Amino acid sequence: MATEFTAFARTAQGSSASRRLRNTAKVPGIVYGGEAKPELIELDHNALWHALKKEDFHSSILTMTLGSATSQVLLRDVQYHPFKQLIQHIDFQRVDANKKLHMKVPVHFVNQEVSPAVKLSAAIVNHVLNEVEVACLPKDLPRFIEVDLKDLKAGESIHAADVKLPSGVSLVFHGRNKDAVFATASVVAEEAAVEGAPVAAAEVAASKQKAPAAAAAAPAKDAKKK
Repeated sequence: MATEFTAFARTAQGSSASRRLRNTAKVPGIVYGGEAKPELIELDHNALWHALKKEDFHSSILTMTLGSATSQVLLRDVQYHPFKQLIQHIDFQRVDANKKLHMKVPVHFVNQEVSPAVKLSAAIVNHVLNEVEVACLPKDLPRFIEVDLKDLKAGESIHAADVKLPSGVSLVFHGRNKDAVFATASVVAEEAAVEGAPVAAAEVAASKQKAPAAAAAAPAKDAKKK
């Protein structure tokens, strides 16, 4: 079950029916969208559990077999048990090949180790965005957005405008800064630490010198009192 899975029709509804279904290692779900009516489905829990661990299952168009028919769907929602490793419910949306869809896809960063920021400056690269929402037709949906860091220098950032997108794909930010930061490269302030080391050493040495002097002065004061 990678980008293809098998579902089975479900007739019973309600919390009691769903509980009985889960007791038989099945997961209740629903398929909606398009011109067809919503359909109640059930899936094998173990197969679904392993499928959900795969990145593609969350960001790709999936082929669902239901009875003798197949259809293209997207994973839209998964509900998990609060503390047990159990899937409570799952939602899929039918795909219309002629309508643009909005989908969150992962961000993959490449060539970080060969960037000037890392090779020349030993900078720390921070991945600010690990996923991003895209808008496109189903046929253009990418598995992920690739961000190339080969030219990233210390103190610089990679913005949305710097990211090369696949044909037919645009980024969606919902009111956020449209030139959002994907990654930054910063240098650890080692110079400050090095410069501060002699000062700290001098302070420690001074404190050691003061300690014997204070100890020697103590008997002298006691002698005067006698």
